[in-house]
This record gives sequence, C-alpha cells and structure tokens, in this order.
Amino acid sequence: MVGTRGVPARYGGFETAVEEIGRRLVAAGHEVTVYCRGERHGDEYLGMRLVYLPAIEKKVAETLSHTGFSVLHAFREKIGRDGADVALVFNAANAPLLPVLRTLRIPVATHVDGLEWKRTKWSGAGQRYYRAAEALAVRWSDALIADARGIQDYYRERFGAESVFIAYGAPILERPDVAKLTEAGYAPGEYHLVVARFEPENHVHLAIEGYRRSSATRPLVVVGSAPYADEYTARLKALAGDDPRITFLGGVWDQDLLDSLYAGALSYVHGHSVGGTNPSLLRAMGAGAPVLAYDVNFNREVLGEDAGRFFGDAASLAAEIEAAEADPGRAADRGAAARKRAAERYVWDDVAAAYERLCADLAARRLTRKALRRR
Repeated sequence: MVGTRGVPARYGGFETAVEEIGRRLVAAGHEVTVYCRGERHGDEYLGMRLVYLPAIEKKVAETLSHTGFSVLHAFREKIGRDGADVALVFNAANAPLLPVLRTLRIPVATHVDGLEWKRTKWSGAGQRYYRAAEALAVRWSDALIADARGIQDYYRERFGAESVFIAYGAPILERPDVAKLTEAGYAPGEYHLVVARFEPENHVHLAIEGYRRSSATRPLVVVGSAPYADEYTARLKALAGDDPRITFLGGVWDQDLLDSLYAGALSYVHGHSVGGTNPSLLRAMGAGAPVLAYDVNFNREVLGEDAGRFFGDAASLAAEIEAAEADPGRAADRGAAARKRAAERYVWDDVAAAYERLCADLAARRLTRKALRRR
C-alpha cells in the first residue's frame, strides 16, 4: 500500500482507509506492507509491516518523492525475493511512478481520490500536473478505484475509462464520551462545529461568513489547520474578527475528543467540495451529527435527501444555522437518520472485502489496462 503518510492513521482519509483495509486484509490471512513517512511507530502495526522512507518536505514534492523512494524499495525487494503480488497506489498524483511497478510485473490499482486539480493550492503548473497525472493513471493502472459515483462518472466521461467503485467506511459512535466534552468546556447540543483542513475548497471561510450573518447564540467551534496554508488561515482569522462566539481549536489529535465534538454538535457544517466520498462527513454521520453540507454532487450522494441539509452561499447557511437553533429536535432527528444511513451503506468490513476481491482479480490478471479502457 503506497502513496500515503502511512499508519497509524493520524492525518486524512487515505491513511484511515489504509489502516482499516490493511488490518482486515491481515486478519483474512494476507501479508500487507504499508509505506510510511514521518514519525516512526515500530516495524509492525495491527499486523501490517511498516516500511519508513524519507520525503522531500515541500508542498509540490512531498507525496511524489516519498512514493518514488517507496517504488525503488519495492524494486529491490522484488529482485531479492518474491516481492508483492499486487500494489495499491493511493492518489493519482503518483501515476508517473507506475511504470516502475509495471516493470516488475506487479499489477497496480490506483485509488484516484477526488478532483485534485480543482484545489486552489495547486495553481498553474500544479493544476496542469494533476490533470496530466489523471491521464497517466488511466494509461498505466490495471484498475482505477473510485470512492464516489461522481468520480466514476468523471473518469468515464473524460477518459472513457471504467473504474471500480469502493467507498469508505464510517465509524459508528453509539455512546460518545460526554466527559471529554465537559473537560473541553462544551455541552451536547450547545455549539456548531466545523472540522476541515484549511483549504479554500473546503469552504471554511463560507462557514464563518454564514455563521456571522446568522443570529446564532450558540458558539461556532472550528477544528482544523493545514500545512502550507498560512495565508488562508490568516484570512479565516480575519473573517472571524473579534466575534466572541467563534473559537479556533486548531488540530484536535485526541480522537475520542474529536468523536465527542462531532456527536455533541447542534450542527456540523461540512464545506468540502472536490474530494469524492469524504471521511470527515462519514465520521460526522456515524456520530449522529446533524449535517449542513455544501451543495455538490459528492455530498448529496453520501447524505441522500433526508440525512442532511444543503447550502450554497453564506445566506442559505445562515438560515440553516438559525433553523437548527430554532428546532434542535428536528436537527437531532436528521443526525439519527445520518447515522442509520452510514451504518447501512458505509461499512469497513464490506469495503475491505471489496479490496480483497479486487486484489484477487489483479493477481489472477482478470483486470488489465485493456479492461480499464472502453475505447
């Protein structure tokens, strides 16, 4: 499993997927190697073998450089012994390195993620690179993995390429740790919540603008940060101004506290717009949070029509926040519907089983580049 920060999962959706899928593949009897970067956590985790390699710590080079070291390591292992039967590569940005794996005759599935070229942090050359990388992923992968139907549609329409749909799983939280909330100074149902990496396409700025336009009396708690995002972070702080109702908690790495924040929110404002099936949204749903989501096809796909409300601008978000405060019972009912939907449709055991079938098909050469392309 190549192309992420590795495990334990402490950063984003890809890392969570690697941990949840990898541990289940190990339990099913498979040997799993995860390439990691950053802080070391031993040579094994939940049965997965961990290989730590360096990365160039620059925004434009970090992921690709680490994957480059990873495929070279895989090359040496393949020469020295049997090596891997299948490679799961996360992020289409790593596509230029796929020919190394193909040279080793290792079948490759690429999890293409969302529409990275739409992220504002990639301007000019960065956007061109990501769009080119998508085409290379189609050309050099034996299979593409899409975590949302909207991503499937994009690759089919743009490249004439088929993909395997495998969504993420959602953690289902039945009994939140209320004591964690109390320690942090919050009470269930008494605050609105934003959890997001600070990037413009996650619309944290819109969440703050909408909240400030509302007549809300309960505070807005903003959880998040981002590397390489000082300018956007400063913009968010300026938008909040001296409004005493808005609190920035920064990154919350205590996962029990984060779960409790989701579960206790009167509303969870989800502004993500380009990432397919978003793990933060699934986590909020699994915790029973009443979701107010930015109105794009990915969010509607995950929430359906009854498990959330949608906004497109500051005015519509302000109205939804006010509605949640006016009728918290109805908001709680939406949260319960969201948790039920997550428990039925986004199950990690099912996700891992789908990955296992995919790997078996790749190892048996039932999936090839020829099958990937329709024309």
